[in-house]
Amino acid sequence: MTKPLATPPPLPPMEDVLWYKDAIIYQLHIKSFFDANNDGVGDFRGLMEKLDYIAELGVTAIWMLPFYPSPRRDDGYDIAEYTGVHADYGDMNDVRRFIDEAHARGLKVINELVINHTSNEHAWFQRARHAPAGSPERDFYVWSDTDTKYTGTRVIFC
Repeated sequence: MTKPLATPPPLPPMEDVLWYKDAIIYQLHIKSFFDANNDGVGDFRGLMEKLDYIAELGVTAIWMLPFYPSPRRDDGYDIAEYTGVHADYGDMNDVRRFIDEAHARGLKVINELVINHTSNEHAWFQRARHAPAGSPERDFYVWSDTDTKYTGTRVIFC
């Protein structure tokens, strides 16, 4: 027997739906913000150490750039796995704790979810790459036998 779905949280009052119109949003790249373990790369623990500072600036929301596992050939936008956290930044418990700590200070958290492309290391890409032409997996991506098909598109990976 399956467990029933949890009751969704109530919707915010109507005046809060447009919160973003007056928000002060701080865009943040974890890897370059604050390094708590002194390995040279920012991390969620370092970010949590600076939440009071961010709140004191008058910020009302933090926009998180991608923090998923990635080879980082595209600064983390080339996501290899959407359900994890890049090991340099911490783990999912750190993410959850960060969100809880941000909310405790009245800060909203916006997570940038890149869904228009993946890393070539992503399982979907690997399945598509090895699937025969015409298969459903192959349709997940745009393929070309020539680099002249999309001449108006900026391609950064060759």
